[in-house]
Amino acid sequence: MVNSYVKLYTYQIKMSSNATQHTQLVFQLMSESVYHGMCHEIGTPEDVSYRRDMVDISEFLQNLLIRKNQSKEMRSGSYKEGFRLDKSDKDIMILQPNHRVIWDMSQCEVYNADRQKLILCNTSESPPGFALLWLPIGITYMNEYVFSACVRIKERLYISSSKFREITCSLIRPNSTIHGPCGSGLVGRKMHDYAHCFVSDFWPPAASSWIDRCHFWPPQHVSSDIVRNGCHFVAIGHKLGNHSDIEWRISFSQAENKLVYSMNHAQFLIYGLLKLFLEDVINAGLSDEEKMLCSYHMKTAIFWAIQQNMLTHWCPENIMAGFWICFKIVLKWVYNGVCPNFFIPQNNMFLCRINGQDQRNLFRRLYELYEKGSSLLLHISLIRHYILKVLIYSGPIVSYNCDLGSELTFDDKFYREIEHSDDIITSNLQSCAKALLTIERLICSPLTSYTIILLQKLTATVLQSTAFILHNQYIDKNGNKNTYIRDKKALHLLRLSMKFGYVSDMLYIAMFYYKTFRYKDALSIIDISKVKMSQPYVRFRGNGQGWAYIEAVGGQPWSTKITQAIANNLRLDNGICYITELLLEQESGKRSNRTWILISPFILANMLEILICRHNDTSRAQAALDNITALIQHGEEDFVAKDTMDISWEILGICQEINGNIQAARFSFQQSLQQYPFFEIQLATRERIQNLNDQEKH
Repeated sequence: MVNSYVKLYTYQIKMSSNATQHTQLVFQLMSESVYHGMCHEIGTPEDVSYRRDMVDISEFLQNLLIRKNQSKEMRSGSYKEGFRLDKSDKDIMILQPNHRVIWDMSQCEVYNADRQKLILCNTSESPPGFALLWLPIGITYMNEYVFSACVRIKERLYISSSKFREITCSLIRPNSTIHGPCGSGLVGRKMHDYAHCFVSDFWPPAASSWIDRCHFWPPQHVSSDIVRNGCHFVAIGHKLGNHSDIEWRISFSQAENKLVYSMNHAQFLIYGLLKLFLEDVINAGLSDEEKMLCSYHMKTAIFWAIQQNMLTHWCPENIMAGFWICFKIVLKWVYNGVCPNFFIPQNNMFLCRINGQDQRNLFRRLYELYEKGSSLLLHISLIRHYILKVLIYSGPIVSYNCDLGSELTFDDKFYREIEHSDDIITSNLQSCAKALLTIERLICSPLTSYTIILLQKLTATVLQSTAFILHNQYIDKNGNKNTYIRDKKALHLLRLSMKFGYVSDMLYIAMFYYKTFRYKDALSIIDISKVKMSQPYVRFRGNGQGWAYIEAVGGQPWSTKITQAIANNLRLDNGICYITELLLEQESGKRSNRTWILISPFILANMLEILICRHNDTSRAQAALDNITALIQHGEEDFVAKDTMDISWEILGICQEINGNIQAARFSFQQSLQQYPFFEIQLATRERIQNLNDQEKH
């Protein structure tokens, strides 16, 4: 396909000293077109900014609620950097609590020995970028994982990276597999890599030369912040090292994230273009074992290119020039068999990976791509259209702008980001109070309008959790009067949450009324919510009538849009009881370390109707059951998201069983098992099927 384009349009554009003025102008136009295309596909400066802010706030709040002796999380990788690529994993570093790595004994003075357990680092016996970690004599360790990973060598107690990796692999996600230094496992449909690591508050001596190189980039305040925050140690050794099983790699993930944040948008998009080029061109069709280059090599290339000032102006007009500079850097590295780590250049990251015949074959492939010129980018599906715009444009070659999307498109992406960042977990009243106080303080600080909306939505989430925790925690422990006062407070919190939450959040009030046997009030809320959610302007996960949405709330503040025109799945935290009929499913998810279940508001509203009306209004209950059946069986994704089909079929089976239709219930439970196990409720489903079989026997 690409060859036919090349034959039809004989543009072979390369940066060279004898390039014609016309070619240079086309090259500039192609850069501008690619820039606008990348903004549309990867994100505008505004998009990337609010994504990063939301991830940072979510991480900050989640870590704040963790007890002092618990591991904190540090998110890293492309998701943290601001990319939202379909194939990208989520990278999370799990910081070991109360442990710090020091480079020499003089650094002991900084720490309180009762609070911090110190680990000594030795780099003299390891390749550059790697180290041995050992424990000083006489120090006792409470962390059982650290203790279990220790091996004694020549009277010293070393922490074995291979043992530590095996021990911690499945702590977060059961049945994870080892992937580099990480335990890798699916959460929903997204692969998550969890790297359990140690923190060092000090900058590695081997990376001291990096500080001296920071004349042009990054800015001094960024480099100072990077050095001040030290580094981490992840559990993997050098394959050619003398102690590969016990060595640890020095990780600069936190520093790399700060460097990416300090890029301008053109630089960030060139980095994104390199990632796409790697995925769609260099590694296309290769198995994981055959892939020799990875995204980290591309990141390293652009770091070196920016710091060495290889392009005078990193701007939209020079996107293509910046890409070619980085590609030529990688080409040179492969030819020489040397890829210098950005922080510790003595660490050749190709040493164990690219050599011999594999190196020669890779160089030949890359050089063939290089000779194709800019046409090789036609292989990248996301930007092919934008390159062809320039290649087939027959009129005068003039600069032009691209429409980067409508208000509706922007809002849909923005709400999706809010949904992903609305991941705070509060398991008790103390954590709820702490979260609310922290959110209050953050809202009073200088923030963008985007982060304020996220904080408002997080407030609604915490208030909803608080209400049900308040009811569950003290149920049946006091008299009727105290129960009434407690439930009145809980109901007030749920009503207050409606000022910040989605239209569909009314159903939390309906669930609370059902839970407290106020069935008439619950039905009233269900009726109101159904009317509100049926309005043509209401958006459900990007579905709905766009023109009606713009006509109703276009140009209004996001706080208005969310509360009046946005519906979303209801989140049921697995640690909180909302309705007893779904406790089995929540318990199943909890066993797999899943934190919540998401239910379509249209499914949940009808389920509540069935539960309430099954005895005194059977016709309404049957109508609600028919509604659920139609929503699921006809694949109405405007109302039921694909990833909630396992719990949706489960709910249909529960309602059919309540209605006395055992055969239909069994079929629905079997259908639930055939769906993608997004919430990992299979244990509950199998138990329900077994219960049906037992009922028939008796």
